[in-house]
Amino acid sequence: MRAVLYEAFGQPPSVVTVDPPTPPDHGVVITVEATGVCRSDWHAWSGHDDSVSAPHVPGHELVGRIVRAGAGVTAFSPGDRVTVPFVCGCGTCEFCVSGNAQVCPTQTQPGFTHWGSWAEEVVIHHADVNLVSVPEDLPAEAVLPLGCRFATAFRGLHDRAQLRSGEVVAVFGCGGVGLSAVMIARAIGAEVIAVDISADALTLAESMGAGAAVDSTGLTEAEVADRVRVAAADLGTADGPHVTVEALGVDSTLNAALLSLRPLGRHVQIGLLAARPTTAVPRIISLELSLLGSHGMAAGDYAPLLRLVADGRLRPQDLVTRTIELDEAPAALVGLGEPGAAGLTIIRP
Repeated sequence: MRAVLYEAFGQPPSVVTVDPPTPPDHGVVITVEATGVCRSDWHAWSGHDDSVSAPHVPGHELVGRIVRAGAGVTAFSPGDRVTVPFVCGCGTCEFCVSGNAQVCPTQTQPGFTHWGSWAEEVVIHHADVNLVSVPEDLPAEAVLPLGCRFATAFRGLHDRAQLRSGEVVAVFGCGGVGLSAVMIARAIGAEVIAVDISADALTLAESMGAGAAVDSTGLTEAEVADRVRVAAADLGTADGPHVTVEALGVDSTLNAALLSLRPLGRHVQIGLLAARPTTAVPRIISLELSLLGSHGMAAGDYAPLLRLVADGRLRPQDLVTRTIELDEAPAALVGLGEPGAAGLTIIRP
């Protein structure tokens, strides 16, 4: 099969021909219908993730059909159309049993712990507890972002922050996961402030329902926080937003978000940080802020998210602005390190 492969971290990848995978007893092989281009793939390629070893095939957001299944798989069969959380649990530890496979100590992640979906086929482990059935009438563009960006943003806002209708949420960084958070917050009924340095990203965020946009270009952390609090007041809440989301993975952006929060506010950290950040801990203590992480979502929790998509209240496909072929993927991976066009890029192998 054809796959995008890099031989060493930071080395330009290429499209190569490799042996097709064999499913483990508890796993399946999926023919990839479409797969996403995510900044997490760039972090792995850059050597920021200790779970990744080279040579490696990236890719962790996908939709496709099962083509081969191991003998131990009982809940799914070849021909089933499925997607999968980018964090796959073992299914038997205390965290998986309690419904929290996204923090499974022995988790597997396509595109990280093993070769991923930037290929014609991909292996998924422990299929019975990790696969999510996908309706035939949903386009691939509506499904594949659910594996990482939308699932992580949904869990972060819906479950971790417990965002409520009428609250104000500020989203810092309006790339794929940030725009997902904008759309999900609006679907919940919250008011949204979008923060970014890209005019195109802010325009897209407003088209997705953001009620205010803050251009943070050239501003200090404190100045960004001040503008966010002003925007929150304009949207009807004094003292800053109830919830902030950092979806970029930058130290200064994280601090700006914490500085903007109202007392008892909740911060959701989604963006992956390349190094240990310096955070505004005194403010967290004095205002009793909550600092929450969101690391994907277990397959068993997908039903509410899929209902929003199937009902048309949430349209991930509206964020897809570019579709490329496998041969174009190497350049797309390298380009993730630089500011690019707003929206999501997907690959159709």
